Amino acid sequence: MSTVFETHLKTLPLLHRGKVRENFGIDDKTMLIVASDRLSAFDVILDQPIPEKGMILTHMAQFWFDILRDVVPNHLTGIRPETVVAADEAEMVRGRSMVVKKLKPLPIEAVVRGYLIGSGWKDYQQTGAVCGIKLPSGMQMAAKLAEPIFTPATKAAMGEHDENIDFATMCDTIGKDLAEQVRAVSIQLYTKASEYAARQGIIIADTKFEFGLDENGTLTLMDEVLTADSSRFWPADQYQVGISPPSFDKQFVRDYLETLSDWNKKAPAPQLPQDIIDKTAAKYRQAYEVLTGQVWLG
Repeated sequence: MSTVFETHLKTLPLLHRGKVRENFGIDDKTMLIVASDRLSAFDVILDQPIPEKGMILTHMAQFWFDILRDVVPNHLTGIRPETVVAADEAEMVRGRSMVVKKLKPLPIEAVVRGYLIGSGWKDYQQTGAVCGIKLPSGMQMAAKLAEPIFTPATKAAMGEHDENIDFATMCDTIGKDLAEQVRAVSIQLYTKASEYAARQGIIIADTKFEFGLDENGTLTLMDEVLTADSSRFWPADQYQVGISPPSFDKQFVRDYLETLSDWNKKAPAPQLPQDIIDKTAAKYRQAYEVLTGQVWLG
């Protein structure tokens, strides 16, 4: 299995290197997004890549963009990535990249929750609410919410944590009309995706969307969508209220790191045992296969 920790292209200028993806400029309207095999946990980039992770995330995102294309426009151009780089760089981008429209990104993570888990569960325990949305008392961990809730967060700089905010703060940040549009579209996207995933035996507990505006001011879905990095997927047959269900993502890594009493969750990250890397890679492949119904061939 191939692994790519960082992508370096001679033919295109690097615009941004994020936790997982690198953006390269093509022209004034398009850019190339390449998904590496890097993994971040607790907002720290680990030194060891997860084999084929970037390719799996790219294929999964493209799968969801297609399913959700009637809800909101997305940033895909349909241009093959191999055609925008030199011939000797084609293999670097094949299968793990997308040519997308350049957008004006909104400074907000559009988070939708259908279940009470993660930071939402922590907020609820402290305040009885999630991002200012009051919930019934006495709810348990992983409980299904009466209806999906929109709980935005700020976009943090690399190495820092996203911070949950209430809807009023989001309105102050991007404007009330746009905030209401983002909220409505996000819940539509989550609902449609959840209904599809349920037919595959998967619960989407929560997910985050990212949006930008195109040159005409049209709201456009961008970045990744409904991947195992941006969503919490649970196998429906193992779901149980009151516990954190197993998930199709990097939970193996998080659980292992939580056992290390001598790591303060800051860089540099500790080394991962090979079996943790192998199990995490297997979980990404399994998530892709269960959700898409397609065998992962790499």
